[in-house]
Amino acid sequence: MIRVTIVSPNPALRIGLRELLSDNTDINVTGESADLDELDLMSKKTEVLILASVSPFPELEEESPAILLLTDDFEDVQLMVGKSERVWGALSPQVGEDELVAAIKALGEGLWVGSPALVKGLMNISNQIELVNEGELPEPLTPREIEVLQLVTQGLANKQVALSLNISEHTVKFHLSSLFSKLNAASRTEAVRVGLSMGLISL
Repeated sequence: MIRVTIVSPNPALRIGLRELLSDNTDINVTGESADLDELDLMSKKTEVLILASVSPFPELEEESPAILLLTDDFEDVQLMVGKSERVWGALSPQVGEDELVAAIKALGEGLWVGSPALVKGLMNISNQIELVNEGELPEPLTPREIEVLQLVTQGLANKQVALSLNISEHTVKFHLSSLFSKLNAASRTEAVRVGLSMGLISL
């Protein structure tokens, strides 16, 4: 039997997920909460952790169980991939019972799972990174752009980056726009992934 814990700030969503899984004899919902910090996952020996509409993606301990992320936010999926070496899955919050059960069982077997749209998006990001890595950047990042990207990696907002570097928020936006263009990145998350893959910044 696979032990599952449900985390969601939405009470109705938690109830709905619990009801969907209640009749399956292979799955046991051992806990649920609105907040991940309230749970002791190890004491419940949770094998699959369902994060439903939990955003942004939380920090998790290395010994955390397999993760099933229910979200329509692609950036949350990218963050999960970037932060987690554990087994994971990603599906829409509107997932049906059969797909949900199949995903939990797959995760319990140590497999990665995901909806076609989310997986395709991740593959596109991976292909873009490979293209960048195949050759040098058309124009190298300036030292200041690297500083900005490193601070973005730490999760700082534009205003915090500006305070850290003693520059204006407008200047931060200018540097971000420039490095996005140089890295062929469409978002902060994507820029961080490319920067890490090229060794321009570190975690």
